[in-house]
Amino acid sequence: MSDHAHQAESDARDSHLLASAPIVVGVDGAPESRAAVVWAATTAAARERELVIVHGTNLEMTRALLGTYSFVERDVVDPISRYGEELVAEGRELAAAAAPGLRIRTEVSPAHPSRLLIEQSAHAYLVVIGGPPHKRGLGRIGSILLSVSSHSRGAVVVVRGDAENPARATGPVVVGVDGSPISDAAVAAAFREASLRGAPLQAVHVWSDLYLAQFSGIIDTEIEAAETAEGERLRLAEQLAGWRERYPDVEVSVEVRLADPRDHLLTWSKSARLLVVGSRGRGGFTGMLLGSTSNALVQDAECPVMVVHPAS
Repeated sequence: MSDHAHQAESDARDSHLLASAPIVVGVDGAPESRAAVVWAATTAAARERELVIVHGTNLEMTRALLGTYSFVERDVVDPISRYGEELVAEGRELAAAAAPGLRIRTEVSPAHPSRLLIEQSAHAYLVVIGGPPHKRGLGRIGSILLSVSSHSRGAVVVVRGDAENPARATGPVVVGVDGSPISDAAVAAAFREASLRGAPLQAVHVWSDLYLAQFSGIIDTEIEAAETAEGERLRLAEQLAGWRERYPDVEVSVEVRLADPRDHLLTWSKSARLLVVGSRGRGGFTGMLLGSTSNALVQDAECPVMVVHPAS
């Protein structure tokens, strides 16, 4: 069976693609989580899916820390619970305004936010989370973001910005491709997103291993780079061929170049409407590290980033 046929069969078994699978969005009161609610709501409405707005209070940890001081528990726990209910209620209002008539459900959980979203991802069509407010540093929001994007099942979309400045609705869907099974899942998701959004698809394969050789003098980098690029271009064409047949409505462009994957995809994020990458691992093409690249993109990209995990 071809790789494309395997992926088609996998899609048919993928519980994330069931009509009943909701879009789940986490809220924490930050402007970025409001932008995530708007993006999730409009996407859920377009896909005719339920939106589930969730907030993890981490009360399990709070209770553990209180220990024998249970006499003050109500004074601590009740305000935290009320705040969580206020957050999801605000999210519901925002989602309803962005997509009138949308089916919306809310949930406040005592679990840690990361654990809650990772658990929800097992049966979600998408999990959506706001990006970090700054482009450097790994504060609490950043650590939750990396945990959810690294360990969730299915696809996680990271949205940056605020509700008054929604993510752009123009430009291509851009997918980073490295030839691995994980990359196959990203390509499948990117074609699906491009088709549903009526957007062109830009497939990008970038590698950087030859920079070492450039300074080591081991090989003639110009000849080697040209030969490698041609081989990579052929392999990329093979990987995309089946998906082009499955999605004839999607206009596809390809790019193969020797550059830094992180920087090059960040440049694409300035004009893309959605950037799609695999979750982790070194692929079959030369040197594209989608693990480190995807971690950088979810923190710094200027458009929504979809991190795709292969169906188990």
